Amino acid sequence: MSRFFAASDSSSEESSDEEQLYSEEESEEESDEQSEEESDEDDSSSDDEAGGANKFLKDVSDSEESDDEDRVKSVKSAKDKRFDELDGTIKQMENALKINDWQVVNSEYNKLNRLIPALIKQNDGKVPKAYIKAVADLETVMLETVEKQKVSPKKMNAVNTRGLNAVRQSIRKNNKDYAKDIDAYRANEDDFMKEKEPEEIKKTAKKPKKTFDLIDEAAPEGGDDGFVTVGAGGRAVQYTPEGILKTLRSIVDQRGRKNTDRMENIRTLEKLLEVAIVDYQRIRVLLTLISTRFDLTSGTGNQMTQEQWKLAERDLGSLLQILENNRNIVVIENAEEWEDDDKLPTITEGETFRIPGSIASFVERLDDELTRSLQHIDPHTAEYVERLTDETALYTTLVRVLVYAESLKKNPQLELSQDVLNRIVMRRLEHVYFKPSQVVSILEKNGWTALPTSLDSQITPRNISNDTTSLVKTLCTYLFQHSEGILRARAMLCEIYFLALHDQYYRARDMMLMSHLQETISNFDVSTQILFNRALVQVGLCAFRAGLVYEAQTSLQEICGSNRQKELLAQGLQMQRYSQITPEQERLERQRQLPFHMHINLELLECVYLTCSMLLEIPLLAQVGSSPDIRKRVISKTYRRLLEYHERQIFTGPPENTRDHVMQASKALSAGEWKKAADFINSIKIWDLMTNSAQIKDMLSSQIQEEGLRTYLFTYAPFYDTLAIKTLADMFELPERKISAIVSKMISHEELAAALDQVNSAIIFRKGVELSRLQSLALSLSDKATGLIEANEKTLEQRTQGTANAFERQGGRGGRGGGGRGRGGGPGRGGRGGRNQQFTGGALGRAIQA
Repeated sequence: MSRFFAASDSSSEESSDEEQLYSEEESEEESDEQSEEESDEDDSSSDDEAGGANKFLKDVSDSEESDDEDRVKSVKSAKDKRFDELDGTIKQMENALKINDWQVVNSEYNKLNRLIPALIKQNDGKVPKAYIKAVADLETVMLETVEKQKVSPKKMNAVNTRGLNAVRQSIRKNNKDYAKDIDAYRANEDDFMKEKEPEEIKKTAKKPKKTFDLIDEAAPEGGDDGFVTVGAGGRAVQYTPEGILKTLRSIVDQRGRKNTDRMENIRTLEKLLEVAIVDYQRIRVLLTLISTRFDLTSGTGNQMTQEQWKLAERDLGSLLQILENNRNIVVIENAEEWEDDDKLPTITEGETFRIPGSIASFVERLDDELTRSLQHIDPHTAEYVERLTDETALYTTLVRVLVYAESLKKNPQLELSQDVLNRIVMRRLEHVYFKPSQVVSILEKNGWTALPTSLDSQITPRNISNDTTSLVKTLCTYLFQHSEGILRARAMLCEIYFLALHDQYYRARDMMLMSHLQETISNFDVSTQILFNRALVQVGLCAFRAGLVYEAQTSLQEICGSNRQKELLAQGLQMQRYSQITPEQERLERQRQLPFHMHINLELLECVYLTCSMLLEIPLLAQVGSSPDIRKRVISKTYRRLLEYHERQIFTGPPENTRDHVMQASKALSAGEWKKAADFINSIKIWDLMTNSAQIKDMLSSQIQEEGLRTYLFTYAPFYDTLAIKTLADMFELPERKISAIVSKMISHEELAAALDQVNSAIIFRKGVELSRLQSLALSLSDKATGLIEANEKTLEQRTQGTANAFERQGGRGGRGGGGRGRGGGPGRGGRGGRNQQFTGGALGRAIQA
């Protein structure tokens, strides 16, 4: 073998030695792990064999060796890889065009557009000419295909048609950005494509180790600290007024993409704002800057930092100040965008130049971010109070935006949508309706003081801020007249809440009844339903403060009787025992939670509800106990359940919380000890949180006296023939006139079988038909049998719930719609839909009915 290899010439040996030396140098640069001894051994052992083998392989197959050399020597840069990918994508698109496969054309076209931003960035801001040629030719072919379909329509399959329509819609909008290059290409294709793209660093050249050498004489002088801004490739970045619009375009194009450094964009925009020289540039930069700050918290799980929020609020104030000083430029929705980034638009005096944007959306986003921040801060810390102080600045901005929107509404040429004004007014109302008058007055005063004196509102002038009631009424009336649907309903609920908060019960009640919202509230969104619940609760508290116990209990029954107060009022998550809630639902529930300063005290709410239930239920229980033939009526199931649990306890200690106080007072009131019941109720400390707590305690004491009298009469009426009014007056410390009025009312409502002798000042009781012992036992047995039947039906329904639907679909025996012994028809049990019909219970039921 060695003789055979030695037969080669000297030139091939030298080339093989050079190749081996090159490979050794490559290996030394890539890895330093091999020692010098190993490299010497490799050299000595492969001097003859490796060299001969290389010559032999080269003689046999030159192409394989050249491929190996390319793999070793050629290292493609990222730019070359992207350009190769561009060429491959264009080739795939051209092949698809040849066979008229528009679905593939659409996918490759979209892929092409995704590659272009990175290529432009790596190509020193220049668009690759191959891309211009590809999109121009694609548009031409697309137009020709569309014309052919119009002239001689051939049936294209649905996939091709969708692809053609997608390309048709997107290419026109996309080619506007490259209109100049496309026109130059179509004007002279050869001259346009003759200039070659700037080549990358040669493959064999090594990359410079230091990029700082690029910034020498060409770099501008640094600031005071000697530093300059360095962009991609180590070049110094200069911000000039002429390049502001182009820089804005590139930043806007990057929005929403992955791996975008938003903080770097914000710093760039802040520097652009400093070099802007005209109002148009400043407005454009501020609009982009505010939007970019909001992009920092694009997700739903995080909130905006206080620093960025204040900067966004400051930028919005600067934008409004520029717009107020320059009336020739307006920011309005649905305006056409200025597309020429090389020159500024010409704005003549007296004409209105429109810039696309939405000031109302900015202030709404500020409001939402502040609310989200307050939701995530512990309300019992100083941080929450500090964060809450930003509401004054937000309210001032709301008023300022409202004034600016009114000025746009005056101009008939702008055609500002009424919905914009309605949204701003609604946001302002939502910051006012739940606050006391004193707080609203301070907020209004601070807001108008921070604004320039030249600004004033037509909807809510400056002088109306002194009268809080007029302010709320004005805002609500404006929304009643100019809005509809959800906004009108929310405005009505806000006014109801405000009136109830300021002890105007009858006006709030009448407005609630006339609105008929209780009939249609289920059709509204969740936030409006929460506002309805809050207004309903506030009306109930207002009725309680006015001494209207029955009205208060009726209003609070739906919310407090469900044991879901936190959830219904959006003040927390109240997990049920067997409830199954997904993480997505839990996240949505947490987003709906109200900030802590908007909460209604749930302990006070429960105390009011239980106290009102006590004053209504204890006399009712006494009335039913003395008259078993009266149909049993339950006012509050929650209160009955708590009372039964309290009575089952063997030992009851002194009351510890609000619920214990009410239960102890209920027990004392039912025993006729009204003074003890009043002491229990008045000793509850939660009453101090209400305004005029002393008057409320006096009202409760008088209510307990009256209900104690009614309870006494219901309980002991069967044992009296006559009873002197003076005796009752001494017992309950009430005037005789008051006792006569209460007794007369009970007699007129047929609650008490008696007559009032005004001459002798006495009550004459009438004895009813007394039931025998057998009749009482029969009624008791009937009640127990009815309860047993209902429990049996409920158990049966739970067990057969899965099969009942199948029977109903088949219409067979036992089905709810069948004709056999089903629940729905024929001589069966009787339908569940008709509650008046009940299961007869077989022989036992017939015996009871007989």
